Amino acid sequence: MASAVDAAGNPIPTSAVLMASSKHIGIRCHSENLEFLKCKKKDQNPEKCLDKGRDVTRCVLGLLKDLHQKCTKEMDDYVGCMYYHTNEFDLCRKEQEAFEKKCSLE
Repeated sequence: MASAVDAAGNPIPTSAVLMASSKHIGIRCHSENLEFLKCKKKDQNPEKCLDKGRDVTRCVLGLLKDLHQKCTKEMDDYVGCMYYHTNEFDLCRKEQEAFEKKCSLE
């Protein structure tokens, strides 16, 4: 795994990318996720919440692109470690620390 984005600069939301960015996603996309969960709780019909789901997806992809632009090396190192170690946070603490230092949690 060389990078968290493709040649065009678009995020590739693999499990390693999403896991490495999970704290950032939880903070930056909190309101979008909350609205989606409220919608799902209110109505179990998947079609009723498609717009809310698109909002979550848009938020996450935008965040991933921003993170990769701000701290390319640190994100790639962390994602690469998570990929190599099958998303085991404990085995990637050094890379996580560097990533979170460079791209602080907002």
